[in-house]
Amino acid sequence: MEETMSGTPSQIEWAIQIKPRAGAEFDRVAAALQTVADRQSDPARQDTLRLIRILDEKRGEVMARTEAGYFIANWQELGGRVQGLLIADPRYLVIKMDQRSRQAAQKVERA
Repeated sequence: MEETMSGTPSQIEWAIQIKPRAGAEFDRVAAALQTVADRQSDPARQDTLRLIRILDEKRGEVMARTEAGYFIANWQELGGRVQGLLIADPRYLVIKMDQRSRQAAQKVERA
């Protein structure tokens, strides 16, 4: 990680400490989503698995960054950061809209 990270030596040292914590937070959120998916039936399970795929993509993008300053500025405080990335992705909104449409259709079917 050190060889490919850019920044001052102190920034790199700091980022080397932050980056694994960011990766662990992605892992934690993915595991929580997988636990939810394991308890769901289709199509809700498929939606949650789509979220996990988006999350994996976001993780790859973040972990590929080589600027020490990026990790210092954006990943020092983890609270809600991973969830925020997921929610900000336009595909998240599409999944949520699909879910609402299914729920509305189910209500109509029951009526």
